[in-house]
Amino acid sequence: QVHLVESGGGLVQTGGSLRLSCAASGRSFSSYAMGWFRQAPGKEREFVAAISWRGSSTYYADSVKGRFTISRDNAKDTVYLQMNSLKPEDTAAYYCGATLSGFTVSVVTSTLMYNYWGQGTQVTVSS
Repeated sequence: QVHLVESGGGLVQTGGSLRLSCAASGRSFSSYAMGWFRQAPGKEREFVAAISWRGSSTYYADSVKGRFTISRDNAKDTVYLQMNSLKPEDTAAYYCGATLSGFTVSVVTSTLMYNYWGQGTQVTVSS
């Protein structure tokens, strides 16, 4: 069992930055590839970024490529999402997930592939 807790969300103006954190506890964090997803009101949860268990591979949705950076610190059992140049369309609840699927990060873009989820943190970008 893995328990995930997101933090770092908030209200920011267009063009601003935020860094989200996802702290893990329980089974060995370094065994899991990790992903960030987001869900806006009335929409399905969508993939944002993923990182391999070692942190050597990352993958991003086209909508955030070049603006967001996913990273992890296995010594701290934490994964991060640095979000720069934020846009109003980035407004959503952001969730981190952990997957033991074993697939490469370019494949783990579906919520169905994730074993554990956090409770989410809200990001609101004002125009």
